Amino acid sequence: MFKLGLIINPVAGIGGSVALKGSDGIAQHALALGAEPKANNRTQTALKVLLPYKDNMVIYTVNGDMGEVSASTLGFNVEISYQTSTENTNGNDTEQAVATLLTQQVDIILFAGGDGTARNIANAVERFYLQNATAQTPVLGIPAGCKIHSGVYAITPTAAGRVIELMVTKQLVTLTEGDVMDIDESLFRQGIVKAKRFGEMKIPSELRFVQAVKSGGKESDELVLQDIAEHIIDNMREYNESMFIIGSGSTTAFLMAELDLENTLLGIDLVQGETLLASDVTENQLWQLLMKAKHIQQTVHLVITLIGGQGHIFGRGNQQLSPRVIRYIIEQSGGKENISVIATKAKLTALNNKPLISDTGNESLDQILSGFMQVTTGYKDLVLYPVASPQ
Repeated sequence: MFKLGLIINPVAGIGGSVALKGSDGIAQHALALGAEPKANNRTQTALKVLLPYKDNMVIYTVNGDMGEVSASTLGFNVEISYQTSTENTNGNDTEQAVATLLTQQVDIILFAGGDGTARNIANAVERFYLQNATAQTPVLGIPAGCKIHSGVYAITPTAAGRVIELMVTKQLVTLTEGDVMDIDESLFRQGIVKAKRFGEMKIPSELRFVQAVKSGGKESDELVLQDIAEHIIDNMREYNESMFIIGSGSTTAFLMAELDLENTLLGIDLVQGETLLASDVTENQLWQLLMKAKHIQQTVHLVITLIGGQGHIFGRGNQQLSPRVIRYIIEQSGGKENISVIATKAKLTALNNKPLISDTGNESLDQILSGFMQVTTGYKDLVLYPVASPQ
């Protein structure tokens, strides 16, 4: 079931039609001048694209005009995640709602607003990830404000719906960083445009790599593998005290070669600080090492790849990664963030839109692992790819 987070700034853009050049802090004045809120209408335009998939989705949102009304009116399954205390909602409600949605591990947060709303979203996202060492949930904006300088918005509301549709239908979606920009509205009303960057957020982009292949030719596997390896090695350096479990396969073997370490092609190796800790460990040996790591409060990361043509990430060739081992890694981070799947985009494309498969032998664990996972496909280049349990 796809989990869509939805937040609407109901007064976004309300000042535009009455020449107030924005809505920050002047919503009531704009309404008094006869302005009509349009953010919910624009949100419904985006959501209508997703109507064919509504039975396979749950929309987690805010009560009233901050999401509930638009989603319920169209017949979507709705869960109220955050309840506002007043009808006159503000940026604080947006930030509180974001924090709640992130704890519920939605697949993406779709929001409607302008640059001010994007700043609220970014503030909440940054605060959440400073307190929780987890992978960032992507966001995407529906343009509904007077000012759209930020690079986190789709071109149109319909385009926003199309991007979400790609995710719902389990197509390959690349993640990138979008800048959050805003201008000083007080200066803007005087005719002075002064924008500055307030941060960045992870956003999905529509299959950028397919376009690159059409114009630039096929990706070089060796160069891409070097980029993937460098990304993981950077992580190892950032988490120098952590233990990294390296799964089996040729892609992980390339990583070990880049580290200049011995590798067990069909086994499990352990690395810390770019040094080999153990080779070809059994499930029991791995579990004992995990218990030692737990005793000294050492963080554990898992790096795996998929079986080409089949898409299995667990249950084929890496049975040492037992349900208890995988559960430990998940519970340690509160999610799947410490599991890094690495693969070239060519390898993912060869799956012909089939999902990755988790076949751990434990049905409840496979359900936990299902959904979207980030796959590292280059240096700081990640895509969202669906994972399914065996049928």
